[in-house]
Amino acid sequence: MSHEVMKMTAHKYHEGKYDKAILALGSCECHGPHLAQGTDTLVSYMLSIRAADQLEGLLVLPPVTVGCSDHYATFPFTISVSFETMISVIKDILRTTYQNGIKHIFIMNGHDGNIYPAEIASRQIKIELPDIKIAFMPEWWIKAGELLPPNTFEVWNGLGHAGEGESSIAYYLYEEWNEPQYAAGVVPDHLAKDVNIQWLFGELTNTGATGDPTKATKEKGQKMTEVLVKCIVDSVKALDAAGWEYRSSQAAL
Repeated sequence: MSHEVMKMTAHKYHEGKYDKAILALGSCECHGPHLAQGTDTLVSYMLSIRAADQLEGLLVLPPVTVGCSDHYATFPFTISVSFETMISVIKDILRTTYQNGIKHIFIMNGHDGNIYPAEIASRQIKIELPDIKIAFMPEWWIKAGELLPPNTFEVWNGLGHAGEGESSIAYYLYEEWNEPQYAAGVVPDHLAKDVNIQWLFGELTNTGATGDPTKATKEKGQKMTEVLVKCIVDSVKALDAAGWEYRSSQAAL
């Protein structure tokens, strides 16, 4: 059964008895010389669909296909919105989904530039609509490395923009839209370990990719997809079992 809103009629919606939704956040920006521009959208959306296929009552909302990407604008073809615009877009989607009767929403983010806007939007909507319930996976590319065995990736634990991990999952999910023969990346080796560097992407690489995409394989991408989908499914099932309530059932001591 397809859970995609864009293929849905009102009749199918009412038949589906949806009580929760998942929203994929993406971007349009360079992903090295070898991955599709819409990689962030495609990965987060396809993972959302695969999770919804294993869950009752989870509606996959249309993805947000443009994000906050000005820091990638060194490389073509970057389309970006401001942080303020992105916060407003996410808030409007959360608010109108709530107005349609769905109060439990999972945000599946696919792009680093959307993390803070999604966090701000979620907190502001929680104040506006206290009974809305929001779960958030901000960085699937880090979560995959945490879930898989330590020896899964060869370089930088699979990290990097269009690096080993992201290229692997792209090759698995939509092989035909990529050109792996052009893969080339750079591992930045002078980043401080204990503080965050506020970089522009052109300061990290001359290829539009970081990490080592030449180590990417479909097999690694399949493993990543399986553990990430399982993580989403298990998380939503646990939230459902608790009624999306977070307070301990135990009395205070």
